[in-house]
Amino acid sequence: MEKLQIWAHPWWVNLLALIPFITYAAFRGRRSRLNWRQLTALAVFAAAFGFVEAAVVVYLRAATGLLPGYTGTLSDLRSSNGYRQEQSISQFPQSLLTIEVYREGATMIILVSVTLLAAASTSARWAAFLWVFALWDIAYYAGLWLTVRWPASLAELDVLFLIPVPWIAQVWFPLAVSSLTAVAIILCSRKQASN
Repeated sequence: MEKLQIWAHPWWVNLLALIPFITYAAFRGRRSRLNWRQLTALAVFAAAFGFVEAAVVVYLRAATGLLPGYTGTLSDLRSSNGYRQEQSISQFPQSLLTIEVYREGATMIILVSVTLLAAASTSARWAAFLWVFALWDIAYYAGLWLTVRWPASLAELDVLFLIPVPWIAQVWFPLAVSSLTAVAIILCSRKQASN
């Protein structure tokens, strides 16, 4: 098991830890204008899209030869435990790395687009984006774990994004930020529903 690391790299990625607290502070006193039907529909989208993203990563790992056991059954794949995420960035072919950057950009466009469709006001769109992004991120890691049993622990290093430079942190970091952000949105929505 890897040692727990507090800091992500580059340094400014650590500022993402403020998002849940800023979200709660921004929406606790105002209506985000998102109802439970919208939150539920956005959650279903985020979960499905998170799994699609996880499947793409599995396919990319297999295509580059970085996923041992992919030619066998799903249980062969799960038991191989040969994949090391932190090595993938240096071993990834440049052509596929370029496509991966474009895919990340397209993912952000999809997430923004669905939030523009889901809400009318700027504050509601911002809340919707944070909600979708948080649940998409959680579903992504759940999808990877369900299919290939990665990450083996929350202390595994991951490449979070490649734009504009690689963002690297242990898996616990994005999961904590996303989980706390989702909780902040729920708390603000509950408070609004009771008013």
